Amino acid sequence: MPASQKNAAPRGQNGLRRQTIVQALLSDVFQGRLRAGAHLVTQELAERFGVSHTPIREALIALAGIGVIDLLPNRGARVRQVTPHEVREVCQVRRVLECEATRSACGRIPLADLNALADDLRRTIASSSRRGTRYVEEARRIDSRLHDLIAESCGNLFLAEEIARLKALFRAFRDVAWEHDGAHNDYHRLVEEGHEHLAIVEALLVGDAKSSSRAMARHIRSGARYWSRALPNGNKVHHPDTKKHRKETQP
Repeated sequence: MPASQKNAAPRGQNGLRRQTIVQALLSDVFQGRLRAGAHLVTQELAERFGVSHTPIREALIALAGIGVIDLLPNRGARVRQVTPHEVREVCQVRRVLECEATRSACGRIPLADLNALADDLRRTIASSSRRGTRYVEEARRIDSRLHDLIAESCGNLFLAEEIARLKALFRAFRDVAWEHDGAHNDYHRLVEEGHEHLAIVEALLVGDAKSSSRAMARHIRSGARYWSRALPNGNKVHHPDTKKHRKETQP
């Protein structure tokens, strides 16, 4: 596609491209395909994804905003090292945001939506013995659906936008952790999450804001124990000039 046509892409289409690029790069980072210290060049990424520089720059700004990369003036970006401590901090922030969203959304979500979610969760839990790719995909869809519904119904636009800003990061950790489990034929966490999700939905159905918020807190605290597996083994800074990189990254 000629560059002029790429640059003429509708604004909404650029947004979708940016989201796709962000998700792809997050997956690369957390699956170890992009090591800490790797240099991201705008032109190379534009060629890889077949887009103009605009969605690439927007994706890099989004990734810098959630702490996954460092922007380098006129030199693209560099992948940051994500440590278990930072994963715990992310979980702490997520718990604050989503517990408040759950409390605020209680009584605002249509009962038909909650009942449909509860039915799907019960069906998925009951079918947990038939595990595999389809089971993981269904669990992923329900997880996204529940958290999106709560954020959209919380009645606080700023809170919903902040959750949306961090959503790609949350789901990148989730997906890599679940893929790790799938590779080891261990679906215990997915079943556990199904029960945690159902507890949240059941509390929302009876209009108990305090119990639904507490159930969300338990869900996120439980998930935090698994998120660190999203960090690939040997996620150490890799740089062609180790001494130079150590100097650059010293506080």
